[in-house]
Amino acid sequence: VQLQASGGGLVQAGGSLRFSCAASRRTFRLYHIGWFRQAPGKEREFVAAISRSDDSTYYADSVKGRFAISRDNAKDTVPLHMNSLKPEDTAVYYCAADGGPVITSRRSLWDYWGQGTLVTVSS
Repeated sequence: VQLQASGGGLVQAGGSLRFSCAASRRTFRLYHIGWFRQAPGKEREFVAAISRSDDSTYYADSVKGRFAISRDNAKDTVPLHMNSLKPEDTAVYYCAADGGPVITSRRSLWDYWGQGTLVTVSS
């Protein structure tokens, strides 16, 4: 399973950014897709995920109402739209795939990881 993340960059507080996680259509059919992030000196934490079966979405409380995960079937990508960004959103963001029965926020249960992409939010 290969996951290719793109997007990210530098943005001012209050701004918006968009990521995409690209993978094969088979991957999206078999795996839940999620985003995690790791800030300097902190552990990697769950951000958002979308179900492989019914496109149900799940969010960490810290991003609920500001971030939106979706599926673009035409492009075989899972975008993450991030709005109202805060300096505390600064982190390396990772796309991940989980083949388990239900979506979990437990990092250790996710099966595959893409490379990270850096987001820096300036105050």
